[in-house]
Amino acid sequence: MKATVIISVYKNVKALCLILESLRVQTCKDFDVIISEDGEDASMRLFVERYDWFCSYKHLTQADEGWRKNRALNRAILAANNDWLIFIDGDCVVHRRFVEMHLRYAKPNKILLGKRVKLSNNLSAQLLDNTLSVSELSALMWQLLFFNRGCKYVDEALFIPYFLSFSLRSTRSLTGCNMSFSREAIMSINGFDEDYVRPAIGEDVDIYWRLKANGYEPVSIRNRAIAYHLYHKENWTEQEENEALMNRNKAKNQVVCLNGISNHFPTI
Repeated sequence: MKATVIISVYKNVKALCLILESLRVQTCKDFDVIISEDGEDASMRLFVERYDWFCSYKHLTQADEGWRKNRALNRAILAANNDWLIFIDGDCVVHRRFVEMHLRYAKPNKILLGKRVKLSNNLSAQLLDNTLSVSELSALMWQLLFFNRGCKYVDEALFIPYFLSFSLRSTRSLTGCNMSFSREAIMSINGFDEDYVRPAIGEDVDIYWRLKANGYEPVSIRNRAIAYHLYHKENWTEQEENEALMNRNKAKNQVVCLNGISNHFPTI
């Protein structure tokens, strides 16, 4: 099985460069990349065009008209070349065995649930300034587990070999910056719901309950497929509107969203 890695981005070129460099050194090379941009930033376009690519890729853009990440993701799904889709955000660098672990556990009826460690401002700056490499970061996590210096959820960054299956930790939530499933799975619920026009919930919580309701089984890959979240100021918004929308859909058992990927069938 091969994967398409879908990277959601918005303007942060330095972070995208770091993410791509972490993908360049993956132990598994059976993937291509889609840069799913919720905007049309000129510096992003120029970077992608000039980047020394190590795999096949596509760069999808759309007009910058507010938060429309779900729309961008639906377009990326339709443009994907492979049947297994791995999703990461434009502020998450990945461990060198990230793709390998997603593909190792990939099965058509599964939803794979990874997590992320939140890096401190200092460590993030070192990565972005190239004074610290991702490989060095992986080793540093063991030290930070006991002597934390501003990072959060450091235990999520400790790689546990796949043959130690007894130590695989469960999780009851889906994190949009580290998840994967088949194209068939996401198509079965008409993709991401574009009625969500604010971050969070619609990117992961909403599709999680809909995929489970449609018969797909969640599988934890914590401490297998590891992502490192780069520090930035929280751009969190209130979730009342998102929660109300999801609760209305749950009450109606609206598993297949109405405003989803089918909107883009004629255009991709």
